[in-house]
Amino acid sequence: MAEVNLTRFQPATFHLTGFPGLEQFHPWISVPFCALYFTSILGNGTILLIVRRDRHLHEPMYFFLCMLSLNDLGVSLSTLPTVLPLFCFSVHEVAFDACLAQMFFIHSFSFMESGILLAMSFDRFVAICNPLRYSTMLTRPRIARIGLAIVLKSTVMLFPFPFLIKRLPICRSNVLSHAYCLHPDMMRLACADITINNVYGFFVVLFTYGLDSAFIILSYIMILKAVLNIASREQRRKALNTCVSHICAVLSFYVPIIAVSVLHRFGKDAPPAVHIMMSNVYLFVPPLLNPIIYSVKTKEIRKGIFRMFH
Repeated sequence: MAEVNLTRFQPATFHLTGFPGLEQFHPWISVPFCALYFTSILGNGTILLIVRRDRHLHEPMYFFLCMLSLNDLGVSLSTLPTVLPLFCFSVHEVAFDACLAQMFFIHSFSFMESGILLAMSFDRFVAICNPLRYSTMLTRPRIARIGLAIVLKSTVMLFPFPFLIKRLPICRSNVLSHAYCLHPDMMRLACADITINNVYGFFVVLFTYGLDSAFIILSYIMILKAVLNIASREQRRKALNTCVSHICAVLSFYVPIIAVSVLHRFGKDAPPAVHIMMSNVYLFVPPLLNPIIYSVKTKEIRKGIFRMFH
C-alpha cells in the first residue's frame, strides 16, 4: 500500500514554464538564451584553454580561476537540457527523477561557486599580506585539496535535498514556475508538512552563502589593512588592481542572490515575471560575466588570448 501511495502522490513528470503569458514569443526568447549559453560556454572554455596552454599562467590565482570557469560551465550545462528545449521546441515535460537530478546539480554548482570565490579571496589575501610565502603556501597539491574540499562540502550538503523532496506527496499540481527545477519551486507543490525542507534549506544557505560571504568580507578587510600600510602609492594601486576582477566576480554572484532573497521575502505581490527574471539573472549572469571580467581586467589573460589567436 505504501508503494501505491508513493506512486499516486508523485507525478511521472513536472511541467516547466518559461514566461507565463508569453508562450507565443518563446521562439524569439530562445535567441537571447542561445546567445547566453554560447557566450558562457565559449568564454569559460577559452579561459580553461588559455591557462592550460600558457605556462606563464600556471600559478595559484589562475588555477582557482580555472575552478571558477569549470564550475560556471557546470552551471550552464545543468540548466541547458530543459531551458533550450522549452524555448526552442516547446518541450515542457521533464521526468520526476530527471528534475530531482537537475535540482541537485544546479544547487550544487551554485554552492561550489560560493566556495571557489572564498578560496580566491584567500589566494588574494596570501598574495598581498604574505607574498614571500605565497608559492610555498599555495602549492599545487594544496590547491587540489582545496578544490576537492569545496566539491565534497557542496555535495554532502546538497545530498539530502532529492530525498527530502521525494518523501513529500505532490498532489496540488505538477507545474513549476521556471524552465528548470529548483528546490523551493518543487517544495511548494507538496500537500504535506514541509518544515524539515524549510529548516534544512535555511541551514544550508546560511552555512554556505552566509559563512562564505562573511569570510570573503573579512579577507578584504585584512587585505585593505595591509594595503594601507604600504608606503608607495604605486604599490598600493598595483596591489588593489589584482583584486578588482575577483571583487567584480563576487558582486556578480552575490548581488543577484541578495536581490532574489529580498524579492522572495518582501516582493510577494510582484508580478511572476519579475521573480522569474531575477532567478534567471541569478543563474545565467555570473557564468556570462566572469570570463568577460577576467579577460578585460587581467592583463595576463588578455595576453594569453592574444597569443592564442596570433
